[in-house]
This record gives sequence, C-alpha cells and structure tokens, in this order.
Amino acid sequence: ERDDRGYHRVDSLMAAVGLSDTVTVTPAQALTVQTVPASDFPMQKNTAYRVAVAMAEHYGREANICVTIEKRIPLCAGLGGPSTDAAAVIVALAELWGIDRTDPALDDIARGIGADVPFFLLVKPREASVSTIEAYRRFDEAPVPADKPGAIASALRAGDAETAYALIHNNLGVISAQMESQIQTVLDWLRKQDGTVAVDVCGSGACSFAICDTAATVERLADAAQQNGWWACATEFIPNTVQIDAPKK
Repeated sequence: ERDDRGYHRVDSLMAAVGLSDTVTVTPAQALTVQTVPASDFPMQKNTAYRVAVAMAEHYGREANICVTIEKRIPLCAGLGGPSTDAAAVIVALAELWGIDRTDPALDDIARGIGADVPFFLLVKPREASVSTIEAYRRFDEAPVPADKPGAIASALRAGDAETAYALIHNNLGVISAQMESQIQTVLDWLRKQDGTVAVDVCGSGACSFAICDTAATVERLADAAQQNGWWACATEFIPNTVQIDAPKK
C-alpha cells in the first residue's frame, strides 16, 4: 500500500555495520559535491547536495561548503549508501552551524531526502545493479506476501537472536532476484556455505547478506566470494551510523 504522498508503506528492521563512506565537509565559496572515485551524474542529483540545499533553506544559511565523499558502499545495492552520505552531511552542518542535533527539523529534512541506514551485507555481483523504482514497480504488479515484522521485532527486543534470524525475510528481494539473475546465484551459493545462519537480499538489492556464526566464517566467505569474481565485504554490526572527526586546532 501507499501513503498519501505516494510512498510505499515498508516495514524494515535495519542494522548498522562497519562498512562506510567517508564524508568531508569544508568551507568553500559555493556548494560543491565531489565523489572519489568520481561519479557520472550531476552533483545536483547527489543526496549530499540535495540535503545541503534543504538545510540551507530551512535555517536561512548559505551552504558554502565543499563536500567530498570517499565511496566504499556500492551504489544500487540496497545498502543505503546515498542516504547515509546525506545523513553525514546533516550531522556535519549541524556541527558547523551550531544547530542542536535533537532539533526535530533535522529528522524532517532527512525524511525528505529518504534517509535510511546501511544493512549488514556480504556479497554483491560486480556488474549487477537494481533500480529501486523498477523493483517497486514490478512488486506492485505481482506483490509477494510477507509476515508482519512484530514477531522478529519482539525476538530482537528479547535478545533471542536464534529466533530473530529464523524469521528474517525480504519479500521485495524476491522481485529483485527475478530482475537480476545473479542475485539468485549469490543467494543460492551463500545458503550452501557452512556457518551461515541467515541469508537474504539487502533492501531492493543488488547486494545480498549473510549473518554468520563466527567472524572467521565471515572472513572465509568474503574471500571465497571474491574468488568467484564478486564484490564482497566482511563487516560487523556497530551501534552508531555516523561518526564525526572534528578538525584538530
């Protein structure tokens, strides 16, 4: 279903992980956004640019900054990379402009951009990508039913990891695997590996994740996935999604 703004009503249980981009904000003559490596689309479409404009408009400031984003989170992967970059700019500008980070307006600005947080991931086929818009369009044509998230949320609150892992499912990921055959190939491979306790698609894809029994298993699977020619990253859950390193005076 959709809300009155046309957005799909989506229930997601999300976890922050150690894979991250590095966003640097410095004073400049005008607002500019650059990525490393360089992107092939106009900077005005970058979420970091859009959120800086939104912040400036709301607080009556000039967004005279240069934003440099060192990209490590793959794009079109379902990992929330652009959204986390935008969140980092919000936090950086709040620090720079002396804005209280508990100001409810910051949350409203973030929601206007589409903020979410990175999911725990492991494997992404290098040449595969999934358009979130197209994934939702195909989902609307043939919706895949899913259980309500109440049971898994209760298990997580109770600290019952075993039950929570058994309940993990992603009904949008089913559509993504149909759109991009390599996603299904990765999922099948992950599910056959020893030591995986939960495997599914990250958001709308194209990344897939595996939660594993030990850190050693994670490292082994990441190495094996890379040998298959896939992008892979071994990472872990972390409690915070945005960290700030202020310049030393």
